[in-house]
Amino acid sequence: MSKARVYRSVQDARQIAKYNSAGAYRPLKGAPNLPTGWLLELASIDDLLRALDYFYPGAIGTWLAYQRGTAQPVCLRQTLNRQTGMYRVTRRLTDDQAQNLVREACRSDCRCLRTILWGIEENQPPDFLPSSKSDPAFDQTRQKRAALPFLCLEACNILVAAAKTALKKSSR
Repeated sequence: MSKARVYRSVQDARQIAKYNSAGAYRPLKGAPNLPTGWLLELASIDDLLRALDYFYPGAIGTWLAYQRGTAQPVCLRQTLNRQTGMYRVTRRLTDDQAQNLVREACRSDCRCLRTILWGIEENQPPDFLPSSKSDPAFDQTRQKRAALPFLCLEACNILVAAAKTALKKSSR
């Protein structure tokens, strides 16, 4: 077993989070593909919070807002309805297409570790997903350990792009 490489700078966290173990860019920071074999030793809690923000942008702030009851999930329809230009077409996504897309694109086992709090329509829970995917108490890594949830309040740009691709494929 090889020894873990030790890092001691908040900026190191930024570099670690940027690429997977194969050296490919990680556009989705919630993807379960962080490289392994490293240890981050930081001098203060403030440094730790900044480092966590590089690994999981907004995770701490969103979790704190959720704890206060002030987190505001944005349904998929709202996200798609404000798209313009080449993504405007995503407004035509049907509920069935949207549910299938989210089920596939947001899978915790291989796509995204975020816990989804938004539904397709406003004030509708994401009941088309396994209940664990929208349960902040559930560890999306499935390692059965205490963990802060990485909450998802709104569909990301990667999901919006996937919606455009799905619509393009369905119109062929």
